[in-house]
Amino acid sequence: MTRVTCDLSVSLDGFAAGPHQTRERPFGDVIGTGEVLHTWLLEHAEDHPDEVAGILEADAFVMGRGMFCPDPGPWDPDWTGWWGDEPPYHAPVFVLTHHPREPLVMAGGTTFHFVTTGAEDALRRAVEAAGDGDVSIAGGVSTVNTYLAAGAIDELRLHVAPVVLDIPGGTRLFDGVGRLDLDAVSARHAGEVTHLVYRRRAD
Repeated sequence: MTRVTCDLSVSLDGFAAGPHQTRERPFGDVIGTGEVLHTWLLEHAEDHPDEVAGILEADAFVMGRGMFCPDPGPWDPDWTGWWGDEPPYHAPVFVLTHHPREPLVMAGGTTFHFVTTGAEDALRRAVEAAGDGDVSIAGGVSTVNTYLAAGAIDELRLHVAPVVLDIPGGTRLFDGVGRLDLDAVSARHAGEVTHLVYRRRAD
């Protein structure tokens, strides 16, 4: 049976990015937000091989539009994401959006599919694409909250940076999600991050 996972780097107070995202500032207008939350990944990846591998081990991915592009409204056909010609996913990626766009085939096996029929349908399509493999909810925070509220995430892996951001206007992990009963699976600490793994408690 397909497992739905989610990896997310967050601050101690639950922020993963700031508001006013642009193409030049994918993490919004809070200077240093992206760097401080991803120091463990960008500067110390060799110390976290299992966690790094886990982020991209899924056979299909779902992401919100803001994870792919900061621009609202109709698509700019020249925009193909922040990752260059060969994104790191190497699998189908289903992007939630209100604006139709033809699938975007990239080098290395990544194809972005743009889903206008809602989060439930995007997850259904990702599960079909993954076969017996895992599906990862890739972000951002609003998308993760949507799937948490729906009880759709089986394993939540948080990579918590030792910083409080207190971002006015930011979206916080677990905002509006309601009660969640989770089982703590593991915790591992390094100077720049604490890795926490939780699983959805069986009904």
